[in-house]
Amino acid sequence: MDRTRAVLRKIAWSVFTIFFVIILNFFLFRVLPGDPARAGIRDPRLNKEAIEILRVRFGLDKPIINCFETLNPIKLGNCFINPMETQFFIYARNLLQGELGFSYHTNRPVVDILGERLWNTILLIGAGQILSILLGVAFGIFAAWKARTKVDYAAVSISLVAWSLPTFWLAILLLFWGSAIGLPVAGKATPGMSSYPLLQQWGDIARHMLLPTLTYTIVYMGEYTLIMRSSLLDVLSEDYILTARAKGLSTLQILRDHALKNAMLPLVTVIAINLGFTVAGVIQIESVFSWPGLGSAIYEAVIRRDFPVLQGAFLLIAVTVILANLLADLTYSYLDPRVKVE
Repeated sequence: MDRTRAVLRKIAWSVFTIFFVIILNFFLFRVLPGDPARAGIRDPRLNKEAIEILRVRFGLDKPIINCFETLNPIKLGNCFINPMETQFFIYARNLLQGELGFSYHTNRPVVDILGERLWNTILLIGAGQILSILLGVAFGIFAAWKARTKVDYAAVSISLVAWSLPTFWLAILLLFWGSAIGLPVAGKATPGMSSYPLLQQWGDIARHMLLPTLTYTIVYMGEYTLIMRSSLLDVLSEDYILTARAKGLSTLQILRDHALKNAMLPLVTVIAINLGFTVAGVIQIESVFSWPGLGSAIYEAVIRRDFPVLQGAFLLIAVTVILANLLADLTYSYLDPRVKVE
């Protein structure tokens, strides 16, 4: 019962944090300078009447909230208007209905734009995370097992170099290398592939994924290797490991039955946090390889000052990070019963 109450308390705090992020996300884009209607559609031919029509179209003609017409510059307004007719409450009401507004640039629903791009990013992140976790854990275990040997020193050196590489720089290097050997270096699929059999379409997508996935894997594999090695070395120095060795257990048995589960705790936290932050962190990779994902959508929205798309993307990223941290907290107590969910 206490455990259930503790889990519910953590979920409640996560919901409260999401609520706070929603409020912050709304006001963040209302304090930016300039007219959003003019900023989103850069056409010098627009006259005042056309701009006003755009403001009405996107709901920018309504006050921000009671008593405030605008926030940059701050312009006071009527404090006794219906709160449901202000931009904030319209924004909150739309969120409850699953709506994030319309893009200034394409006039399409933001939900549709982010939905299309999100699946491409999940595809890229999923493949990269799985590979980096498997390789990082394997190399970390091997380096800890061969601690203070040439194998360990080589693994640590390579991991440090991989982790310290600037993502965009590594992506550009792999792009040049891939173009030299004939690999696809841009986009998700070859134009016209939609008319080919499904198996060939998947193979084409896999070829396009190779270079961005390799970039992602190299960077995060180095981080996971170093964390796994350090954590496992700490666990292997514990007294209960010494007792296990004294019982005559093999190295494989000690690792499998006694060491790995406890050594995974720090790695679980890093993986969970990375799952949240890498939704935004793949911006550089997607930009270099022109991968049509969430990162490239954010980059394009920044260039175009498409505030509704940015607002929706930031909210999505924040919620992902919060849920990833919640998942890490709950997974902690499962891996190690000594860690209480409080």
